Amino acid sequence: MKQFKTESKRVLDLMINSIYTNKEIFLRELISNASDAIDKLKFLSLTDSNVKSDFCVNISFDKEERTITVEDNGIGMNEEDLEKNLGTIAESGTLAFKKENENDGAEMIGQFGVGFYSAFMVADKIEVFTKKYGEEKAYKWESCGAEGYTVTETEKDGDGTKIVLHIKNDDEDYKYSDFLSEYKLSSLVKEYSDYIRYPIKMLKTHSVRKEGSSDDKPEYEQVKELETLNSMVPVWKKPKSEVTEENLNEFYKSEFHDYQNPLKSVYAKIEGAVNYDTLLFIPQKAPYDYYSKDYKKGLKLYCNGVMIMEKCEDLLPDYFGFIRGVVDSSDLDLNISREILQQTRQVKAIASSLEKKISSELKKMIESDRETYEKMFKEFGLAIKFGVYSDFGMRKEQLKDYLMFYSSKKEKLVTLSDYVKEMPEDQKEIYYACGESYEKIAKLPQIEKATEKGYEILYFKDNVDEFVAKILDEYDGKKFKSVSEADFTEGNEEAKKDLEEKSQEYKDVLSFVKETLGDRIKDVVLSKNLKTYPVCLKAAGDISIEMEKVLNSMPNAEGKIKADKVLELNADHNVTAKLKDLYETDKEKLKKYAVVLYEQARLIEGLSIDDVSEYTLALSEIL
Repeated sequence: MKQFKTESKRVLDLMINSIYTNKEIFLRELISNASDAIDKLKFLSLTDSNVKSDFCVNISFDKEERTITVEDNGIGMNEEDLEKNLGTIAESGTLAFKKENENDGAEMIGQFGVGFYSAFMVADKIEVFTKKYGEEKAYKWESCGAEGYTVTETEKDGDGTKIVLHIKNDDEDYKYSDFLSEYKLSSLVKEYSDYIRYPIKMLKTHSVRKEGSSDDKPEYEQVKELETLNSMVPVWKKPKSEVTEENLNEFYKSEFHDYQNPLKSVYAKIEGAVNYDTLLFIPQKAPYDYYSKDYKKGLKLYCNGVMIMEKCEDLLPDYFGFIRGVVDSSDLDLNISREILQQTRQVKAIASSLEKKISSELKKMIESDRETYEKMFKEFGLAIKFGVYSDFGMRKEQLKDYLMFYSSKKEKLVTLSDYVKEMPEDQKEIYYACGESYEKIAKLPQIEKATEKGYEILYFKDNVDEFVAKILDEYDGKKFKSVSEADFTEGNEEAKKDLEEKSQEYKDVLSFVKETLGDRIKDVVLSKNLKTYPVCLKAAGDISIEMEKVLNSMPNAEGKIKADKVLELNADHNVTAKLKDLYETDKEKLKKYAVVLYEQARLIEGLSIDDVSEYTLALSEIL
């Protein structure tokens, strides 16, 4: 019995129990090693015409004996290789080979020499039968784990390596027997190693009709056939000219378990600081949990066709988290377990490149396929809005052109660029109005005057919309302004003069109403911004009424956020004239009017009534 050349038990325990978090990946590791061994022999074939080219990896299992066998016809190992590669944990022959031939384009994934030992997660004994190409002797390496290993001469037909895993017995924590099935093994190959460039074969059982059996009572028998389990060439590795839209749609639906075609597909081969192939998709619909904390964004990450991560979050910013797809690169620095990436410049370079690619594709959609972009924005626009607002608006400049809001004029979504291009010359601000729905916003008192003057209003119905406007502050030199804060008498000297005169005339009435309502409002003023409505509320400070509602609706909010509210009375409405009459004849009744108008203004803004009893009694008395 030979001892491992490292702190055997401690290191092996660490690799089995800490480095790897998913027992299923043992097969991925062994197949990747087999692929590397074939790569080495294929590389040798460039200078040796005697090398055969029928490369493949074979998988088999024996349920009774509880064994799984993975066999390749690659380069194989001699005694020295076994001692070096399997006798020393974390010694990688592949890494050495790659360094020796780094100028010849050799691409391999097995760079650490620990993947082989992941098999001890599922096996209590491993046997390796191997014969190196061009040599006569074959060897058997055997180990039951950290206690050590043996190397002996043996007989073997053909070059390459055969690994036999003796699967552990089931225990309370894990059912190892699950691996001893056609379905499980073929599923693991499909999931992790589907794009290994050599065929991975296994005998599979099929039910076929017995020859000569009658049509009335057909008889069937179980037949085993050798099948290739992997597709070998991924869609993203094929020339673009060979990939149809139908191919991309089918790949998307199969890979991401969606019954609908993607809204948009992006096929790209990127060359630069880091080379990679990518397939990106925009889904038709947002997943049910997309806007919840449980949703996990990310792209499938491959290295030379071997899946490294199911969802690599570092490749996508949150605001593009709705993108699905795959990235395959041979330039990645993998960590020792090949399960997660080291935070290296390669990862950052790919992420940066992907962000630019996605941004470029979205810009193209806005310019040439607006209908598709609108569909995308209706599903995922909130993510882009949060991207503008988050981190104190750090990304507002790069994302502002992708925003869309509902237009009062066009009655559909428009970009900020669309809005600014069609502004009248005398319009200085971008007007918006907030509410729970487009229908409710359209009925706000302040909207009437704005639309009468021919202004286009952006309807903000998402909670984040006004916060986005505050962060942006302006677009193309035009400031954002809520219609409730706008002064639509500007430029109309006659209206301004009339308002000044009436405000002076109603000075005592306004003071009385303000005194009646107390600290519920900051001020009471006359307004020329209303048409048919007698009253409305507007905010006087940095926090708008809509912001108050949003902030107080958040978890753990205690309703302490208050906007400074100003009660606006329509200077030209009959109700306002009635208030003046009541001030002179019945101040007690005027108090009732003040309460009713204030509560109605709150209801119009989507706020609850402050004091239901007071409001009901006041309204009843007036009626």
